[in-house]
Amino acid sequence: MSKPRNFKLVHVLDDNNIGREARAVSSDHSAVKLWLRLLSCSTQIEQEIRARLRQRFATTLPRFDYLAQLERHPQGLRMNALSRYLMVTGGNVTGLTDQLVGEGWVERTPDPVDRRSLIVKLTDAGREQFLQMAEEHEAWLLEMFEGFDAQHKGTLYELLGRLRVHLVQKEADALGERPSANPSPKDRR
Repeated sequence: MSKPRNFKLVHVLDDNNIGREARAVSSDHSAVKLWLRLLSCSTQIEQEIRARLRQRFATTLPRFDYLAQLERHPQGLRMNALSRYLMVTGGNVTGLTDQLVGEGWVERTPDPVDRRSLIVKLTDAGREQFLQMAEEHEAWLLEMFEGFDAQHKGTLYELLGRLRVHLVQKEADALGERPSANPSPKDRR
């Protein structure tokens, strides 16, 4: 028999909407509850964005993220850098690149510094398509967060930033390193 959930959110969300937080029970450690709440919020937003991208643009979130990285780097990116930015394997990036080159949204050019490497860039058509998607993507996020108090948004943003720094520091400590506040040019690549 499972333990009864005993926290305020259960009174607001029914069993169909509570998602991953349904796994938490009142006796769980606060870290478990926090993780499940973060995951639930992220998953809920991500599922909505995925559905809207599929419905409106017949595209996927990975393709959108790929194009967003190239938009942020108009000079283009090496495939391995793009893979790191997207936090996916090189094979995934290669597959997406092949698709987007075929659609005329992305082009590969030889890296002038290292002829063995390729630079991936948005084409004009790719940039135009991405900017249209990005505009609607932003509107969807604004709509989803509409009515959530601005002060709460600011506080949540700051606290999540602190959590992110904390996690990076923990990871560096575990590896016996300390992240540099001013990375060398080599580390910024």
